[in-house]
Amino acid sequence: MTAATTTTPLDDAPAGKEDAPRALAKGGAPADRIFRGSARGSGAVVLLIMTLVGVFLGARALEALRDAGPVDFLTTTAWEPDSHRFGIAAALTGTVFIGLVAILFAVPLAAGTALYITEYAPRRLKRTLISLVDLMAAVPSVVYGLWGLFLFQPHVVGLSRWLTTYFGWFPLFSVEGDDPSDPLSANTSYTSSGFIAGMVVALMVTPIACSVMREAFAQAPPGEREGAFALGATQWGVIRSVVLPFGKGGMIGGTMLGLGRALGETIAIYLIISPVFEVPWRLLQNGANSVSALIALRYGSASGFGMSALMAAGLALFLMTLVVNFIASSMVARSRSGAGAEA
Repeated sequence: MTAATTTTPLDDAPAGKEDAPRALAKGGAPADRIFRGSARGSGAVVLLIMTLVGVFLGARALEALRDAGPVDFLTTTAWEPDSHRFGIAAALTGTVFIGLVAILFAVPLAAGTALYITEYAPRRLKRTLISLVDLMAAVPSVVYGLWGLFLFQPHVVGLSRWLTTYFGWFPLFSVEGDDPSDPLSANTSYTSSGFIAGMVVALMVTPIACSVMREAFAQAPPGEREGAFALGATQWGVIRSVVLPFGKGGMIGGTMLGLGRALGETIAIYLIISPVFEVPWRLLQNGANSVSALIALRYGSASGFGMSALMAAGLALFLMTLVVNFIASSMVARSRSGAGAEA
């Protein structure tokens, strides 16, 4: 005989003993609430500071912008605030040219370094390489400027002359008043140019771009890597078909972050360039300018109205870098979530 099993219906269970969902605390644990409040507070403080910086620059620049007008301020090349004739056309164009030259050299260097660290470097060497690349970002910009002025510039003049010799038919690479085929011609026409300043700035923005690209490449799906290897792909085939498509958003974001840094660089450019107030259509020729270098150059001797004009220049640079960094951060966020990867 089998023993009879008796069950007690739920309805007959003693009062107060019914199974019920556990009530969840809305606010979470105290540690979670503290962390959430700290994170929100930090974000709010950063936004507040950025807003106050913009408001301060706008308020101080209002007098100059009213006098010159936004259009004339952006299209005038001369900088004579005391004569009420000033604008940032030359400085703004030089800033863009220097930033583009920096990105042109920094992106291949950063991408190659990031790929080597994530795909080829031995495991025991990766941490050392990552630390060295990150330490490059901590070197003061004045050190880069002094290095570029006294050591790098004399050796890169030959590259400028070579570009002028073979590509001088293009206005951007031409040098006025110099014959590159003449071995006795002086090199002073090629020094202190926007091209050299851009190459120096390239080394300054490479660590930032490399860090973003390295993080994106490291997050490539392991399953897709192994699948590509299983189908007979080489190491380069895996990089080309898996790593690069997945890290495309990170590469774009790192490039834009580097461009934002390059646009705002001051001391290194100030030490290298020879300031001129004309649009630098000849990139290799002596003389260039940038908005940040203009502010550093004229800040000490500016009058009250001249200071307002410098604040207007700073406001233009602030808005430009803010837009570039906002675009970069959105692209980096996409790459971290894997949204930038191709199926």
